Amino acid sequence: MLNPFKPSDPWPRSHHDLIEHYYAQYDKQIASGEYQPFLYPWGTLGAVVVIAYLLIPHQNRPWLKNARFLAFTWIAGFAIYSIRYTRAKGMAPALGIGLISAWSVAWVSAILVCNDAQTDFQRIERLEGAFGGSKNETKEKDSKSQDTESSTAIDGHHNVITSTSPTNDMVHGHEGPSHRHGTFAWQPYPLTPFIERLDWVLDIFCNFRGAGWNWRTSALPPPPKSIQEQLHLNSGASVPKSSSRTHTGQVKLHPSRSALLRSNLQTFLTGYLTLDILKTLMMHDPYFWGLVSRPPPAYLPFALFSSSPILTHTFHLALSMLAVKTALQTIFSLGPLFFSGLLSPSLIGARAEHWMYPETWAPYSVVLDKGLAGWWGSWWHQTFRFAFQEPSRKVLELLGKDKRSAVAKAGQLVTAFGLSGIVHACGSYTCAGDTRPVRGPIAFFMAQALGIFAEVLGSQALRGVGTKVPRTAKQAFTFMYVHVWFYFTAHLLCDDFARGGVWLFEPVPVSLFRGLGFGADARDGWWCWWGLGEVNRWHSGDTWWTTGIAF
Repeated sequence: MLNPFKPSDPWPRSHHDLIEHYYAQYDKQIASGEYQPFLYPWGTLGAVVVIAYLLIPHQNRPWLKNARFLAFTWIAGFAIYSIRYTRAKGMAPALGIGLISAWSVAWVSAILVCNDAQTDFQRIERLEGAFGGSKNETKEKDSKSQDTESSTAIDGHHNVITSTSPTNDMVHGHEGPSHRHGTFAWQPYPLTPFIERLDWVLDIFCNFRGAGWNWRTSALPPPPKSIQEQLHLNSGASVPKSSSRTHTGQVKLHPSRSALLRSNLQTFLTGYLTLDILKTLMMHDPYFWGLVSRPPPAYLPFALFSSSPILTHTFHLALSMLAVKTALQTIFSLGPLFFSGLLSPSLIGARAEHWMYPETWAPYSVVLDKGLAGWWGSWWHQTFRFAFQEPSRKVLELLGKDKRSAVAKAGQLVTAFGLSGIVHACGSYTCAGDTRPVRGPIAFFMAQALGIFAEVLGSQALRGVGTKVPRTAKQAFTFMYVHVWFYFTAHLLCDDFARGGVWLFEPVPVSLFRGLGFGADARDGWWCWWGLGEVNRWHSGDTWWTTGIAF
């Protein structure tokens, strides 16, 4: 085993020492009553109440419709309590308590405060089974428009539309997800059967990018042409105006289910090995333990950088960004593998179709063409986009302001990055280490808004000159601008991740590289989840609601 640290070196001598320290710190905080353990299933109570509310139809009950603000208040209060008073022992769950709790508030705000999910949203679903139509009714497309009634709704991009609702015979279906057949149509909030309503509600609660919904984010491409034709034929005027809109920078669709599964399996396997390499490499460097001021050990690959603060800084930022992106890509690949691969369309219908799972990242060329705006608005994953943009959209709508004005766009930009900063700051707050939520994540994301402002002003000032500059030269300059900006700002987030102990989390159960002897400590080996039983355990409290699985 490689071990660059001598017994006389200051504590901690390895990342294992620091992990043991954080575990002991957690045990002390729980024993003293400073914090409570985050428990399952009680930790899901915030979301469960909101889901239960969404399952109660309120189209003809104004008082119940307004109760959605109470549902939002409930989950906000539950999130604040979880962030303030609960903690997790594991490094990843510790970050997750704050991050997921804050995200739940932002998400419920988007679907229940800025919108009314039951009346504003529709999803793509097969006509037969989901709507209760027979096979003959599904095939006879010409008769679908004869027994419909019109109602006014607002689509995901908030254009007033006229929606055609299926007749009672079609709405009152009795088939579950495994019996859905026929062509596709836009499905509003279903009243019956209950299993269909439950499926619809769980889908809206968990589908953050909006694939297959009338509010899908602009970064996602529309469904295939054949699906769009079916939607127009079966749904008539209820088709959202933006449902077929395309533009540069959108991620790509996989041409088939087999291509989707092959691509994501490759992403998962590649990501697993990459995470193993990164974790092995990072644990040789005290920076990634959270000791951001301690110099790296003086041997390869750090010997090339340790003599230069600039190169050391660049190396730390590059490795941090690569680790975040690889971890997210690997996690996101599990969704299509599970839902489309394991469950398959025969069990869950349209939710397993290949076009429901576009790529997560856009081509990097969009960064070269659009700079920081392209990085954050297209290339980086757009999972949080809808929730972060809806509050400013709603405020502008209430004030009657033009969303295309310069002031409106500035407000939208600040709001989106401000919310992103708050969500990540909440994750920082619940981490095990000594973090700086305001000076770290919030400062970082607000700096990105400032960078985009500067980018826009510079582009406007050089608009006349830009037509005379070759495209490759403009892309080279944009590349330099983006990465110089990150050089001076990314440490705000990366240092906070390191201080919080995020990189002490073990992402893989079995390590090829540590098993072969490349670990940073004698305790590193093939099996990496040696402390899993210590982190995830049954906790018995004084009451039934303080008893459950602690993470």
